[in-house]
Amino acid sequence: MSASSAGSYGAGARVLSVGLALTGVVTLAYFVLATYALDARDYGAVSLLWSITFIVATVIYRPIEQLLARTVARGHTFGRVPALIQGGFALGFLIVALALRGPLVELFNGSQALYWILVGAVLAYAASYFARGYLAGSGRFELYGALVFVEATSRVLFPLAVVLGLASGQTAVALGIAAAPVLSLLVVPWALRRRARSAQAAQEGLSLRAGSGFAGGVLVIMAAEQTLINAAVLTTQATAPLLVGVVFNALLIVRAPLQLFQAVQGSLLPHLATAKAQEFSRALRVTVLAIAAFAGAVALGLLAVGPLVMGVFDIDYDYGRLGLAALGLGMGFHLVAGTLNQAALARDRAGRAAAAWVVAAVAFVVWLLLPVVDDPVLRMEVGYLGAAAGLAAMLGMTLRGGG
Repeated sequence: MSASSAGSYGAGARVLSVGLALTGVVTLAYFVLATYALDARDYGAVSLLWSITFIVATVIYRPIEQLLARTVARGHTFGRVPALIQGGFALGFLIVALALRGPLVELFNGSQALYWILVGAVLAYAASYFARGYLAGSGRFELYGALVFVEATSRVLFPLAVVLGLASGQTAVALGIAAAPVLSLLVVPWALRRRARSAQAAQEGLSLRAGSGFAGGVLVIMAAEQTLINAAVLTTQATAPLLVGVVFNALLIVRAPLQLFQAVQGSLLPHLATAKAQEFSRALRVTVLAIAAFAGAVALGLLAVGPLVMGVFDIDYDYGRLGLAALGLGMGFHLVAGTLNQAALARDRAGRAAAAWVVAAVAFVVWLLLPVVDDPVLRMEVGYLGAAAGLAAMLGMTLRGGG
């Protein structure tokens, strides 16, 4: 791999890191404002809406983002195959959502509005994730960062309007979740204009069978990852509904850095897909060391001032320092696992990687359902750390094998 390619990876990661760091801050602001705009019951429902939206959208659309990133990076046009797969996933979601309308409305405390916001948001993210995959694969990292930043900024305007008295109610806050992915597509015309100038140089290099196989493997991985991130919110909704907002807020410690390090992962897969052995190993080593330093700093910060930081949320709960620090360490292991996962995908080991993710996710859910730790919040914090550490170890062993 040439020095210019390695430099492109590093520059892309830096550009995306800046954009996604700002996005993480704005996303946090959305939930802080929502706690002031809504009572605990309504905020819990919006938190649940967010969790379901991003579980579904990430599981069914991130595979296409990854497929496009790898395919476009190898010099092929994005073509009809990924679009067909993406359309099939979106249609499948719509059919299931309509069939489960009754239970979903009941889950949202009888709110028809939240149900339709869920449907609209997930369908809108089909276009958003497709655009992200193309932008990553073609090296347009500045537009990738702009897309997710516009999305987050658009979303935060809705609870801000409620706090300022320009709007009112749960529906007004929740509408931002559906409107944001639509508004974020304002950056796409710039990418397509450049694409039109170079389209003739690329060739279709992906069959429907190959594309579906790759997307299916990544779909399993994404389902397991979203289980790891969101299962605690759903199990708490079933066992201790008054603590849903508390658990969700604590997990923002995990979500915000994960969103930031999507910048690294977003530029890492296209880089590894064409990297030779020496550069492949170097990129992994540098990324993992950076994650370790970052996670260590976050864990120490949470140990020192974690409860004070969590006080920005208008929720009466005493967060423990050790539990928050455990979440910080777990986040670090999760980021390492995500990096190793990109390496596995680049080496066509999606099946092995998927098995590791499934084992970690199932173990985490079982832990959450067992009354080993009485406090549901502490149970989530300890379980997440253990599951993420185990996952990173399994993915590391996956890469050591041949084939």
